[in-house]
Amino acid sequence: MLVNIVPKSEISAKENLQWLFILRNLMIGGESLLLLISIDILKIPLHQEALWLTILAIGSVNLYTWIRLKTDLPVTEMEIFSQLALDVLAIASLLYLTGGATNPFTWIFLLPVILTAITLPHTYTWYMVILTTTLYTFLIPYHATLLTVEPHLIHADMAHMTPDIHSQTDQEFFNFHIFGMWFGFVCSAGLVAFFSLELSNTIKAGERTLAEAREQALQDERIIALGTLAASAAHDMGTPLGTMAIVAHELKNDTAPTSPTELHEKMSIMLDQINRCKQALSVMSASAGELRADSGHITAFTEYLDDVIMQWRSQQPGVKLNFIINPEAPLNSPILAELTLTHSLINILNNAAEVSPQEKGIDLCIHRCTLENFIGIQIRDYGPGFPDKLINKIGKAPIENSNQGLGVGLFLAHSTIHRLGGTIEISNSPEGGACIDLFLPLVSS
Repeated sequence: MLVNIVPKSEISAKENLQWLFILRNLMIGGESLLLLISIDILKIPLHQEALWLTILAIGSVNLYTWIRLKTDLPVTEMEIFSQLALDVLAIASLLYLTGGATNPFTWIFLLPVILTAITLPHTYTWYMVILTTTLYTFLIPYHATLLTVEPHLIHADMAHMTPDIHSQTDQEFFNFHIFGMWFGFVCSAGLVAFFSLELSNTIKAGERTLAEAREQALQDERIIALGTLAASAAHDMGTPLGTMAIVAHELKNDTAPTSPTELHEKMSIMLDQINRCKQALSVMSASAGELRADSGHITAFTEYLDDVIMQWRSQQPGVKLNFIINPEAPLNSPILAELTLTHSLINILNNAAEVSPQEKGIDLCIHRCTLENFIGIQIRDYGPGFPDKLINKIGKAPIENSNQGLGVGLFLAHSTIHRLGGTIEISNSPEGGACIDLFLPLVSS
């Protein structure tokens, strides 16, 4: 089964380009609103044609970005930097037409620098600093003249203004400039806070992912150690089990089969258990080292479940099984029938059968999962349940002080199901007994 997996770096680059597309839309809307307010409300004479053409050019770039996002081609870092550079040139053009460095909205040059520092490597950040600094420096001596920004040139007879009118005009210009600086501070503070929080959340998410990876690596080390010990134990136990099987067979033959005695029955049980141990060791040796692709195949869930129950029945023929099926469950959907998953399910069924009373048996419920392409399996027994102090540890590591066992089976089942992309939940039923919920992934069509 071949799966097309997109590298995480490509996904992040495309997400960054989507964010750039959204922010550019906000910039176009904000610039258009400010231009309309300046012209219609504040009655500031501006170079309207050139400004609208610049905004139209920014919109054309954003239209190309929208079409670009619809394609499956990978997004590169140079492509994102090039689009940010185009935004800087557009911002410089707008500032050139609206007073240059005297425009209080020159703070907007900080936005592409922040975006570059967050989304791209450090080298691109310094390139962006050089570009914005150069353009800012260019806008100090070179910019289009605005009559409103230079109040002493509004009228041809400005020289005949009285000192009071002259001072009032200067004060209005100063107040307008202060308002623009205040508005710029509010916007820049909000943007810095927004991107700082996003960066902090990204760092925290990365730390959580790293912690999960470390925990998974530690769990894998434990599994490898258990596998090594299991292989060593299988090798060491082979000869003693063979000897025990021969001796038990001879003792069974020495007892008279025509008149069964208690010793004869006990020897039969012992021989059956020895053969079961030998069979388990044979399966362990045969499956050791197999990869997932070699040990698994895609089959219908109903066929796989029938095979699991048949194998379990060969080990526990006398246990009562209460089979419950939800008709809405995707029973005919394909699933990856892997050898380790089969062993995990059989082990859980065996554990439930050992603690549950014979007259009640165990429950096996197949139900529909709320997650798409998943199926739920619930295995419940009617035994004493899990101890409260161990219920949060079972399945995550072998239990050293468990009276019923070491919990190795549930630990391996937990690891196997998580490796396949599923989840397992362990709890105690309110009516009594333990309850294990499995959510197994189905193979997508």
